[in-house]
Amino acid sequence: MGDYPLIEDHGLIGDLQTAALVSTQGTIDWYCTPRFDSPSIFGSLLDSEKGGYFKVAPVDRTYATKQLYLPDTAVLITRFMTEAGAGEVVDFMPVTGSTATQRHRLVRMLRCVRGSLTFKVDIVPRFNHGRSPHKLLYTERGAVFVADGLELTVHSVREPKDVRLAPLDLGDNDMHFTLTLEAGQERGVVLETFADGPPRHVHHAEFMQLFDDTVRFWRDWLGQSRYSGRWREAVERSAITLKLMTYAPTGAIVAAPTAGLPEQLGGERNWDYRFTWIRDASFSVYALLGLGFTDEAQAFIGWLRDRVHEKAGSDGDSGPLNIMYRVDGSSDLEEEVLDGWEGYEGSRPVRIGNGAASQLQLDIYGEALDSIFFAHERGIQLDHRGWTSLRTLLDWLTDHWDQPDEGLWETRGGRKDFTYGRVMSWVAFDRALRLAAASGRPASLERWSHARDRLYHQVLSRGWSEQRQAFVQHYDTHVLDSSLVRMSTVGFITPDDPMWTATLDAMDRELVNDSLVYRYNPEASPDGLAGSEGTFSLCTFMYVDALARAGRLNQSRLVLEKMLTYANHLGLYSEEIALTGRQLGNFPQAFTHLAFIDTAITLDGELNRVQGEARRRTAPAESNL
Repeated sequence: MGDYPLIEDHGLIGDLQTAALVSTQGTIDWYCTPRFDSPSIFGSLLDSEKGGYFKVAPVDRTYATKQLYLPDTAVLITRFMTEAGAGEVVDFMPVTGSTATQRHRLVRMLRCVRGSLTFKVDIVPRFNHGRSPHKLLYTERGAVFVADGLELTVHSVREPKDVRLAPLDLGDNDMHFTLTLEAGQERGVVLETFADGPPRHVHHAEFMQLFDDTVRFWRDWLGQSRYSGRWREAVERSAITLKLMTYAPTGAIVAAPTAGLPEQLGGERNWDYRFTWIRDASFSVYALLGLGFTDEAQAFIGWLRDRVHEKAGSDGDSGPLNIMYRVDGSSDLEEEVLDGWEGYEGSRPVRIGNGAASQLQLDIYGEALDSIFFAHERGIQLDHRGWTSLRTLLDWLTDHWDQPDEGLWETRGGRKDFTYGRVMSWVAFDRALRLAAASGRPASLERWSHARDRLYHQVLSRGWSEQRQAFVQHYDTHVLDSSLVRMSTVGFITPDDPMWTATLDAMDRELVNDSLVYRYNPEASPDGLAGSEGTFSLCTFMYVDALARAGRLNQSRLVLEKMLTYANHLGLYSEEIALTGRQLGNFPQAFTHLAFIDTAITLDGELNRVQGEARRRTAPAESNL
């Protein structure tokens, strides 16, 4: 098995249509183009031999490395320190804009900042997940990789007086060369797909313009944030990360820019997350509007409205909404396995596409309606067409909510009467009724009210276990499920209700491990898959939120502070955390960063409220004189 970096030993760069991972060793080992969900060009993160990579590192292998973001930007700096000198690789992607394009640029600037340093550069693409052969064509000014209708052009950043690079062609149609720099010197490479001309020399002034424009974009964008709370730096890094996972032409947010990274090393829980889940993306509305990013929230609401309209009233087995889509709104997500790929640290199979797309998950209707209602209260309102489609969707849910589904964790062990799905169906009807009342729109008020009330009584009677003194995963089990921490968040139950506080206590005992939270116990509730998994970072942040709402502020803050120590060196989170503290699953995960932002806003508000009350109690009485 090949040598793989830790999942957390990566930073993310992107141009709002696709993204790339850069390791602390200077290797781009994951890059798909022209979109997040396109086939990979560099994929050595999933197969170190067959996947392809773009590596820049010192020739001297005895080096130390550090990595950081240029403050308030998505420009990544990887630093190398050797006995002879120190250097940096500055990686970024110029932002492409809101029109879908096949032209994308990946810029790598090489700098020597002290002494002298010789870099080795290896450009080893493997097109179409390594399934399409390619040719390498050299020119006076650069090179072009050609494969199956895709061109990858290599431009060099240099001045006319610079010594021309002498590529080392090893006969493998890959590109290898070395570059020696003295302190203060800068050179670089621009990798461009579907360039509008042949390879060329990019002058340093042009490079600096690309750099300055990219820095300015990110700082101007982040300047819209209204958050000034206790965890500002971490919140703003999460916001930039979410923006990097947004497909600008439609406003859709991918669950993660990666595929196939394992939830258990060597296991089979390896999924493709390069798509837009209704659930995950609906959460983005709360985070985006909570921070002040109205344009992004409005763009996603528009994307969601289109999905509601195009399938409203469908009688398909999965309902009028799919649980996930491609970023352009299409729904062809057929799952396949990359035969022969080793998988990250031997974690096979490597899946592309996602077979869960056709599942019935009733909770998504609650998440969609809750986000639409939340946006409505903040001035982002549905037009007549959107409301009409929403009514049709709710009428379908009225007839179909009382049936088993696969649940939000996308289990493959058969449909169950999941409590969370029922709670969120209650949310769907509750928010629809509020929307109708607030806007004076026509609605099936009696039917929706009847369904809402039936759901409430059913969850209280069948979702509650007297034996466990807690709400449980589904009606035929006594297993706990951390998704239910959202019951108080969405208003189904009050945070101080004895049934709810007993549920939190039960979760403390069974699902919480030194502040980290498991989704559920797969041994007690088989999910149709072999193996186990780590703690789920999303659930930990939701647990912090629930503790804050229940008034357990000291416990809530301690759990949050502990969780922050599990972020990587750049403040990024994958999906799960192993017992060893390693990050597992696809990386970075949007859902985790969304949950952190929501939690930081909630806890900050509760702490401010309590501190304000304390100050008022201790303030001296005003004199009447």
